[in-house]
Amino acid sequence: MQPYAQLVSSGRKRIELWSWNTRYRGWFLVHASKKLDSEAADRLGIGEALARGAVIGKARIYGVKRYNNREELAGDYALHMAQNYKIPAYGFLLDGAELFEKPREMNGKLGFFDIDA
Repeated sequence: MQPYAQLVSSGRKRIELWSWNTRYRGWFLVHASKKLDSEAADRLGIGEALARGAVIGKARIYGVKRYNNREELAGDYALHMAQNYKIPAYGFLLDGAELFEKPREMNGKLGFFDIDA
């Protein structure tokens, strides 16, 4: 969801939070859903004119961190930028982010999914 997809693709968001863990390590494409979290966009100082319903970038997962309490989660706020996330949480550790010059319109799905190249 935007603005988080933009933050991941631009390298500003280096931990992506999920309620589930993954063994996957490697590159993935970042898909921005058609929905916008306006409150988060305002809080993070990002305008609402963001690509939506498209693949907008890529990043690499190199590890996972488990958060067992709110204090641990709050300690990494600058890296994940999420508020009120449920515990336990898993933080996918990201690097190598790249925001694509031209988004590619595409329907998305929750979690990881395959696309036709």
